[in-house]
Amino acid sequence: MAILPRERIAFLYRTDQGRIDRATWLQGAAWLVGALVPLALGWRALSPYAEHDLSKSPLFVPMTVAAYAYALVYALAVVLIAISWVNLSAKRFRDRGRPAPLALAGLLPLTAFLAGAAHFLQPRVAAAMPYWYVSVCDAVLIGVVAWTIYELALRGSRQ
Repeated sequence: MAILPRERIAFLYRTDQGRIDRATWLQGAAWLVGALVPLALGWRALSPYAEHDLSKSPLFVPMTVAAYAYALVYALAVVLIAISWVNLSAKRFRDRGRPAPLALAGLLPLTAFLAGAAHFLQPRVAAAMPYWYVSVCDAVLIGVVAWTIYELALRGSRQ
C-alpha cells in the first residue's frame, strides 16, 4: 500500500460527497483497518490494568494510569476511524446506487459499537444480561460485516 497524498486522504475520509470504485474503497478500508488493529491490540494488552481494586493496591498505580490514558486516546481514535469509515463507505454506496448512503455506511460502525458495548457490559451485569445477548450482537455484527464486504468490495458500480 502506497502512502496516500494529503488531498486524497481529505477526499476519502473527511467528506461523504463523491463516488469511488471498489478498488479505491478496498484500499481506503485497508488503511482504516490497519490503523484500528494495532490500537485494539494495545488496548487488549493494557485493559487488565484498568481493573483497579483499592482494597488490594494503592491509589496510584502507574500501569493503571497508563491504561486509562491509553483508553482515552483509543476511544478518540476509534471514533475518528468510525467517522472516516462512514465517509469512505458512503461514497461507495452512492456509486452502487443505494438510497440513503450515509445511513447504510453507518450501519457497520453502529453494530460494532453495540457489540463492543455488549461485551463490555455483560460481565458487569451478568445477572441481568445473559451471554446469549452478546452472541446475538456478535452474529448481527458478522452479518453486517459480510454484507458490507459483499456490497462494497465484491459488487461493481451501477452508474
